[in-house]
Amino acid sequence: MSDRYELFLTCPKSLEGLLAEEATQLGLEEVREQVAAVRGQGDLETAYRLCLWSRLANRVLLVLKRFPVRNAEELYQGVLAVDWHDHLMPNGSLAVEFSGHGSGIDNTHFGALKVKDAIVDKLRTASGERPSIDKVNPDLRIHLRLEKGEAILSLDLAGHSLHQRGYRLQQGAAPLKENLAAAILIRAGWPRIAAEGGALADPMCGVGTFLVEAAMMAADIAPNLKRERWGFSNWLGHVPALWKKLHEEARARAEAGLARPALWIRGYEADPRLIQPGRNNIERAGLGDWVKIYQGELATFEPRPDQNQKGLVISNPPYGERLGDEASLLYLYQHLGERLRQSCLGWEAAVFTGAPELGKRMGIRSHKQYAFWNGALACKLLLLKVLPEQFVTGERRPSGDADPAAPRSEPARLSEGGQMFANRLQKNLKQLGKWARKEGVQCYRLYDADMPEYALAVDLYGDWVHVQEYAPPRSIDPEKAQARLLDALAAIPQALQLDPSRVVVKRRERQSGTRQYERQGAEGRFMEVSEGGVKLLVNLTDYLDTGLFLDHRPMRLRIQREAAGKRFLNLFCYTATASVHAAKGGVRSTTSVDLSKTYLDWARRNLSLNGFSDKHRLQQGDVLAWLEEDRGEYDLIFIDPPTFSNSKRMEGVFDVQRDHGRLLDLAMARLAPGGVLYFSNNFRKFQLDEDLAARYAVTEISAETLDPDFARNTKIHRAWRFTTR
Repeated sequence: MSDRYELFLTCPKSLEGLLAEEATQLGLEEVREQVAAVRGQGDLETAYRLCLWSRLANRVLLVLKRFPVRNAEELYQGVLAVDWHDHLMPNGSLAVEFSGHGSGIDNTHFGALKVKDAIVDKLRTASGERPSIDKVNPDLRIHLRLEKGEAILSLDLAGHSLHQRGYRLQQGAAPLKENLAAAILIRAGWPRIAAEGGALADPMCGVGTFLVEAAMMAADIAPNLKRERWGFSNWLGHVPALWKKLHEEARARAEAGLARPALWIRGYEADPRLIQPGRNNIERAGLGDWVKIYQGELATFEPRPDQNQKGLVISNPPYGERLGDEASLLYLYQHLGERLRQSCLGWEAAVFTGAPELGKRMGIRSHKQYAFWNGALACKLLLLKVLPEQFVTGERRPSGDADPAAPRSEPARLSEGGQMFANRLQKNLKQLGKWARKEGVQCYRLYDADMPEYALAVDLYGDWVHVQEYAPPRSIDPEKAQARLLDALAAIPQALQLDPSRVVVKRRERQSGTRQYERQGAEGRFMEVSEGGVKLLVNLTDYLDTGLFLDHRPMRLRIQREAAGKRFLNLFCYTATASVHAAKGGVRSTTSVDLSKTYLDWARRNLSLNGFSDKHRLQQGDVLAWLEEDRGEYDLIFIDPPTFSNSKRMEGVFDVQRDHGRLLDLAMARLAPGGVLYFSNNFRKFQLDEDLAARYAVTEISAETLDPDFARNTKIHRAWRFTTR
């Protein structure tokens, strides 16, 4: 066998340049970068050293042969031509990985089967003994890549991916792979900072991957020193004496590194469930004296080993994938920037993010950015120098007689557009606040796309804010739309002088349908609000709508005033807030009908919250079908149907424009003499069937059902009053 080999190192996409530098330092020659890989030349000692010391590679592949392939038979013959007796015993085990396509081989399973057949046929003995297949821990892991008509046949020296160091048996919900974490640390300048005796802190450390990788670099510990099983362990070409020499050298370097004074490396994590798993990972890595993890919120983060110590703050904040994440993440990034400005002056910082726009909201300019891929997600590493001249917000400075060691910073400076939005909110609050206080209104709409470029609805629920973002038209650049949303979210807490944690954001499509009934989350966080003397439960987080349609407030209060002694029917009742108002008004009985069990349970809680239980029926069912079967008589009826419904629990599809005539005829048949039916809906193109006016006394009352908070959006709904002729 040759003493010199072609070596092929795979890595995550975007790490190629760093891996090429590392491999060169570890002895690889003639290094060339490829997509998610590096190739070069080296002897077996170099290959072993790469396995042991590479912090960035996934695999170290030793190329056995390259040969042209035009069809499956040529693939088989090319593999068969290798003298496999130099690599594997006939009673050994193997696994084959196949990638690429072409030459009539477009199925990777078929390609792997042909490679396996060739190896097995070569090693089969006269007695029939042959290698077995073991996909988990084989004696030999073979990789063949088919590329542009050429087969590259390799032996995987690593076995399992090199990013699996063995210390991280427990991990959080969205962990970084160890080699990606190492690459981020290298780009952030940690090797230089560590060599200078600097400190490292991670304010959102999860289970401590950054911390362990940083400590291994600082203590000169080979990342795979503790790995016991390798892809070459049972390879017949393995030279144990050479491997033992390199391994003992690495062990001696680690012992010497750990004997030096430990650097200050600390992590902080708000989630108490991650503290012990993180500490366990640190102990498995043998770094308990170097690395410490503490439970702590970002708000308390203050990395000060002593006043003169400087170093690197590194963080991988959440990116946000759920509906409504924008607000919480914006404020998280703003808060991170605030903590850096207040407590880390003179430090360097590195923020790894899948949401670069949020990174710009920290109030500190990045002096350098690097593109990375975290799996399939494009990310950026933002490098910052925490110095006043880099601050986009107010400078760090002591105040009055305050301790200079406890500086403060000004609130984040709003963009020009954000300041305009804040001004509009404050103007609306001044006008509507007076009306709300006078009328005792606790929940109202403060803003509804008043400025076209900020297409949001902003509703106040006591000291909480519920924000709905209308999806922008396709003609609007998504990046501009996202930037405007973040401008608005930055402005809301400042303009309304409230805690950012009390802002909830959702996205609402401008379309028909029943999306208000679709579950968006599962926090189960209900809060109690008051309206017209009744108490109601709202949920700002779990559904697109909150359980209380603010625009129907005047209608609910009208029903309360007219309800005394009457039998009330509430169709498409949702959370039955109108029924609660009717009960408050002294109704004789209420019947509330809806298809959703979830909302009927919510309705039951609303009634119970106000002490109402007797005489109030909650009926689950398709409203049209229920009306056809019901024979009750009602003095007061309220109908507010969805624009469209195709629930699996109903027959057919309900379309308010098409079906409202039949719906109203069925409901009017249940109306007692002298009774009143109120009908409303929010379909903007809705046209009331003209024939209804010939059968009933119909009066549009839309203008009477809008309070000042919806005066700017008169098309929020339309409403009519029906009586018998």
